[in-house]
Amino acid sequence: QVQLVESGGGLVQAGGSLRLSCAASGRTLSFYGMGWFRQAPGKEREFVATINKSGGSTSYTDSVKGRFTISRDNAKNTAYLQMNSLTAEDTAVYYCAASNVALRVNAYEYAYWGQGTQVTVSS
Repeated sequence: QVQLVESGGGLVQAGGSLRLSCAASGRTLSFYGMGWFRQAPGKEREFVATINKSGGSTSYTDSVKGRFTISRDNAKNTAYLQMNSLTAEDTAVYYCAASNVALRVNAYEYAYWGQGTQVTVSS
């Protein structure tokens, strides 16, 4: 199985950018489709973005299209989420997750999760 550790979260002003990283260990990341989810206080965890095993296909939730970019570097066993033009509505704990099936958008389809990294956007 794979272990995931997110990093790169923090406090940023509205309009700013952050890049989240998800480092994998235990098994090579290339075996898995990867996803990013987020959970704001008092809200359910929601899908943000997903990428297939090779990195050739991606999918995003509507609210982040054109602002966020998911990518992966299988040689570095790391996935990324580049977040631009951040707004206060993007404030949440962000989780990366790994699935045996590519391009899944439901949290229950991901077997492995990181511990999360806090992103706070000040308006």
